[in-house]
Amino acid sequence: MLDIFIGNCRLCCIDNNAKGAVIKQQCKELLGVNEDEIYLISQGRLVSNTSVVSNGSVHVCLRNVGGKGGFGSMLRAIGAQIEKTTNREACRDLSGRRLRDINEEKRLKTWIAQQVDREQEAADNKQKKLERLCEPPRHEFKDEAYENERSALPEKVEDAVLQGLKVAEGKEGVKRKQATTSNVKKKKQKLWLDADEDFGSTSGEDSETDTPSSTSQCTKTEVSA
Repeated sequence: MLDIFIGNCRLCCIDNNAKGAVIKQQCKELLGVNEDEIYLISQGRLVSNTSVVSNGSVHVCLRNVGGKGGFGSMLRAIGAQIEKTTNREACRDLSGRRLRDINEEKRLKTWIAQQVDREQEAADNKQKKLERLCEPPRHEFKDEAYENERSALPEKVEDAVLQGLKVAEGKEGVKRKQATTSNVKKKKQKLWLDADEDFGSTSGEDSETDTPSSTSQCTKTEVSA
């Protein structure tokens, strides 16, 4: 028996080895629709009017009436807004090569062909530049006072430097003399201070040594008395 479904609902059962036209006639009687408004699917395949379904299940599907509607007018409106391009380099020629690659090859060939001309032009420009540099200047500056002052300036600078060195050497000599005299004075003061300290230390020792003798004499006089 063949089970006939519409959606998830079981519609009816018919005998095996039934043709598609018979199944459509049965669905027409049960659903009240024309045969042109439905189509049959069995095991994922479309069932025609002459095909025979031996076993399994048959699904009845309703045809949806549709069409492009306003889609064509929408495409025409969008096409009018799109800017047309003249870049065809992404296209291919009859041999399958892209026009971009062909144009690049042509540009490379022309660049290689013009390499000699570019080198010659660069050499000519360099030669012209050297000739311009070797040419005598068009404008000359002549001023005798300026020339005399410029020639005398190095001598003046040298004299000023020598005088400055002499003055610096004189100041350094005076500073050295003052430093030596101050060092001598410090040394002499230190010697006198050391002598005073030595003298004080010796006098202190003498006083300390004298005190026990005086105390002993005092004790002797007291005993004799």
